[in-house]
Amino acid sequence: MITFRELHLIDAEKIQEIDRSERIHSIYQMEEGVLKEIKAGHECPNWSVEEVERLTVRFRSELEKGGKAFGAFDQSRLVGFGVLAHKWRGKNKDQLQVDLMYVSREYRRKGIGTRIMDDLSREAKLRGAKSLYISSTETQSAYNFYRNCGSDIAEEVDEELFELEPLDIHLVKEL
Repeated sequence: MITFRELHLIDAEKIQEIDRSERIHSIYQMEEGVLKEIKAGHECPNWSVEEVERLTVRFRSELEKGGKAFGAFDQSRLVGFGVLAHKWRGKNKDQLQVDLMYVSREYRRKGIGTRIMDDLSREAKLRGAKSLYISSTETQSAYNFYRNCGSDIAEEVDEELFELEPLDIHLVKEL
């Protein structure tokens, strides 16, 4: 049985329990404002030790600055999590970012990611946000997940996030 709860700083080390690997069939690219699908066909491996450390630092930093995280557990094993960033975004400063969002490979397409997005959306709304800003990896699976959660291509791209991840697909989910 999968259980859900808020995550805390002490939970940061559990990120390593997530298997982020996946078979990537297609990716998307934005070209002059148009989303283009590009066939792929490669395996994205699980995280390296360095990537886990970087994500753990990022997770802790967001929570220390006022962000919030929610996770899904199969018994004591973390199988999915999402982080709502602390920093306000958008021209009206009424957006909060989904900073991290992962579900372990064997647990995908079971409603776990959707439940975590619902928790992040609810928290953002409680904080007064009008929408969530999502800088999604360009994989078809990530893009389709966020679209199925009600997100649309962002009309205005956050320049700071674009500079960090220029290949990401930028989306907004109205709350």
